[in-house]
Amino acid sequence: MPTRRALARRLGVVEDFQNPSPALEQYATSAEVAASLVHVADQRGDLVDDDGGATVLDLGTGTGMLALAAALRGPRRVVGVDVDPAPLRTARENAARVGATTDVEWVVGDATDLPLAFDDRVVVLSNPPFGAQDGNEHADRAFLDQVRDVANVSYTVHNAGSEEFVRAYAADADATVTDAFAVELDVDNQFDFHDHDTAAIDAEAYRIEWT
Repeated sequence: MPTRRALARRLGVVEDFQNPSPALEQYATSAEVAASLVHVADQRGDLVDDDGGATVLDLGTGTGMLALAAALRGPRRVVGVDVDPAPLRTARENAARVGATTDVEWVVGDATDLPLAFDDRVVVLSNPPFGAQDGNEHADRAFLDQVRDVANVSYTVHNAGSEEFVRAYAADADATVTDAFAVELDVDNQFDFHDHDTAAIDAEAYRIEWT
C-alpha cells in the first residue's frame, strides 16, 4: 500500500477551480488532506474489503480531489457528484493526469438530493461547504442528511469547533463517530472578501459508521 506522502505527491497534479463560486463555497481540498482521509480509509479496510470493494461516493467533488485519491486505491467503483458542471470538466482532466486505478463516474447533480441509488456498500468522502456565507448557514448539515441516507461509512470535513455538532448528529442517527482528527485547509485569495494571499484554515475530519 503506498504511503500517505506518496499518495499526496501523486495528487499534486490535480488542478484547482478555475472560476470558484463564493455562494457554493468552492474551496479546493488539498492533496495532503485528501491523502490523509483516504489513507485512514485504506487502513480501516473501507475501500477494498473481502467482497472486492465498495462504491466510494464523493459528495460535492469539485475538481475531484477526494474521488481521485480514493480511485488510486482501487475500490470497485468511484462516483463524484457536484451541482456545478464547470469543475467537473476540470475533474475529468485531472483524472487523466492522475491515471487512477479505478475509473471515476462524474455526475452533475445536487449532492444533498442525489439522483442516484446504490445496491452495494457505500463509503462517502466529502468536504462540504461549511455554511460560512450568509444564506448558506448549516450547509454541512444538509450534506450529512444525505450521507446518513446512503452511507455505511463516511469521512467528512467540517469547520473547526464542529465536534459537538457532529457527535450529536451522529448520536441522533444511531451512528458512531469512530475517528476525529484535525486537518488544515490552505485557501488561496480567490474572492473579493479575502484579505490575504493565502490562509490556513483549521478544520476537523470525522469517520462515522452509520447503521
